[in-house]
Amino acid sequence: MGAALSRLEATVRERLDSGTADTSYVASLAAKGPAKIAQKLGEEAVETVIAALAEDRTALAGEATDLVFHLTVLLAERGLGWDAIAAELDRRDGVSGHAEKAARQS
Repeated sequence: MGAALSRLEATVRERLDSGTADTSYVASLAAKGPAKIAQKLGEEAVETVIAALAEDRTALAGEATDLVFHLTVLLAERGLGWDAIAAELDRRDGVSGHAEKAARQS
């Protein structure tokens, strides 16, 4: 999974840096701004939930892929990458979900 995410992140960053909106979906999405990227991410999240509730494993895998793709675009546009997410997951490893949530609320 790590290699696939690394390749995806590299491609997204390349398209953000050098792509043009007429030839790159990533560049065209980024040109519309972070709010549009976030909107697309939300749409994909809803579609992922729908596929999960429909108990369609193939559709769920496809929608989850779209969700990860759009999350990668949003992270890259905001100057973050999967390394930052991995570091946060490592930080939370072994911490109760209830305890972690309570710590964020204070």
